[in-house]
Amino acid sequence: MKKIVRSKKMIIGIVILSMVTLFVLLGLDQSLKIVTYNVTTNKINNEVKIAVITDLHSCVYGENQIELLSALESESPDLVLLGGDIFDDRMSHDGAIALLKGIQNRYPSYYVTGNHEIWSGEQAAIKRLVKAYGITVLEGEKKEVEVNGNKITVTGIDDPSINQIASEFENQSHQIIKAQETTSDSYNVLLIHRPLHALTYLDGSYDIAVSGHAHGGQWRLPFLINGLLAPDEGFFPKYAGGRYGIGDRTLIVSRGLARESTRIPRLYNQPELVFINLTSK
Repeated sequence: MKKIVRSKKMIIGIVILSMVTLFVLLGLDQSLKIVTYNVTTNKINNEVKIAVITDLHSCVYGENQIELLSALESESPDLVLLGGDIFDDRMSHDGAIALLKGIQNRYPSYYVTGNHEIWSGEQAAIKRLVKAYGITVLEGEKKEVEVNGNKITVTGIDDPSINQIASEFENQSHQIIKAQETTSDSYNVLLIHRPLHALTYLDGSYDIAVSGHAHGGQWRLPFLINGLLAPDEGFFPKYAGGRYGIGDRTLIVSRGLARESTRIPRLYNQPELVFINLTSK
């Protein structure tokens, strides 16, 4: 009888251990995930597809970033938005450069810095490099572009990570607030690294803000916890990743592409490449 009881306990223990192991293994899936958001607006007549790339941290997705570039080619976006931390302050720049090479002259692309580019102390050199690949660097400016017969305005701002550029960030902030006064007939996109900073400007004429930074809260539990911990927001961040309605505006927060650069592995939080489909309401 005791042997039977011990055998049952052993079987139960093995089953529980197997389930826990499976749970962890599934949660540690680091493969690239494609996430699509559909946004309707009366400012768009013909569909526009926007790709959002954030928080790459120079991580590598296949040789010469073939995974990322193949996903982009498959979706064929009209615009590419690079939302900061494409480069890292600790890792080699090779992964970031491979991405820039891959999108060069293929898609109209726009870039803003993230905190890690600022922390690297190389932000000026990084911006020059990004520009050398034909990508528009936004520093408080707006750029108007016609896409599929639609007027699109993209405005971007640097990340205010260190005191040395705090005054520059303030100047840029004034610029983008002023820019809102003259872009009401366009579909207005704000590109900014941190979601909490995006909230500052969404009460103006911006229709949508796009950001990253939070890395999806690093650990998630599907249907229970959207994120455990994110910079600026702390535990259980509200803006860890996803789509948020801010009044009649939209905030899209990408969970980003950081993978081998992270000190803590992602759990149930696959790195993601985001696409936004803008269609007529």
